[in-house]
Amino acid sequence: MEITIGNEGQFVVLFISGRIDTITSPQLQAAILKEFQTGKFLMLDFASVQYVSSAGLRALLIGQKTAASKGGAMELRNVSGMVMSVLDSVGFSKILTIK
Repeated sequence: MEITIGNEGQFVVLFISGRIDTITSPQLQAAILKEFQTGKFLMLDFASVQYVSSAGLRALLIGQKTAASKGGAMELRNVSGMVMSVLDSVGFSKILTIK
């Protein structure tokens, strides 16, 4: 998994590519928490994410809770059908903001 960082308006954007699994999810979680140390608005671009495991879902949940605790927002965009089906099946599509 690779993460590159950009900015769009008030949002910091993490462009994520590859698989988010047990091995790579700590990297994603660290990147999310690092951005929330200095900002309140985070966008995760999933255009190049092919797979998310339960460990990856945990990182997203931690990000969502961190955003809420700071009065900010975390949004996902460009989520593929395969990843969306995982988010739907575990109910995350109801608690995450997906554009």
